[in-house]
Amino acid sequence: MNFIVRLNLKSSMSSSSGKKLIQIDVTADTVCPWCFVGKKNLDKAIAQSDTKYDFQIKWHPYMLNPTAPKEGVVKKDYYLNRFGPRSIQMESRMTEMFKGLDMDYDTSGLTGNTLDSHRLIYFAGTQGLDKQHKLAEELCLGYFTQGKYIGDRIFLVEAAKKVGVEGAAEFLENPNNGLKEVNEDLKKHSAHISGVPHYVINGKYQLSGGQPAENFLKTFKAAASD
Repeated sequence: MNFIVRLNLKSSMSSSSGKKLIQIDVTADTVCPWCFVGKKNLDKAIAQSDTKYDFQIKWHPYMLNPTAPKEGVVKKDYYLNRFGPRSIQMESRMTEMFKGLDMDYDTSGLTGNTLDSHRLIYFAGTQGLDKQHKLAEELCLGYFTQGKYIGDRIFLVEAAKKVGVEGAAEFLENPNNGLKEVNEDLKKHSAHISGVPHYVINGKYQLSGGQPAENFLKTFKAAASD
């Protein structure tokens, strides 16, 4: 279900450029296809309005299946076991959605625990929110369109290098690195929502689901008018 909720929080911001600052908190899981669809539409909306506003985007973790195995399981088998015959319809639906975004939806390869990917996204954010946003793109591209496994350390490090995140291999080597921060973020941003993707704009407007770009544009306008 897609919906917009307005929160009664005061938020009026402008950036050093003089343009209104739009702060976006994104809560998502790296194995959620709707989260990637939502990201692509968000990016489209930002591209259409970056002359009007400055944007600051921060990613927060959500784990659709916290008990998923780290070693990974075959995607198709996992979807069939979890969703039954409905998984075929879900795959067909996502294939069409990705096609509309000029991407191929790839269900080959493995799926599994996403904790390491969230630790890495947190780490990228310490080097710049722009790198964090670009990393989310690389991880989703690999997992959803190239059959990459979201728990594969080599894939994670390669994705980090592509977007200029330094020290990813060393960071991931210690399983405790970023763990506290991810868990705190899960409690803060995931405890009160029922699904992802979930967006909070300027601390005041909430959207959820695979929103089209038009809905983001409307929300940017509303947030900027406060």
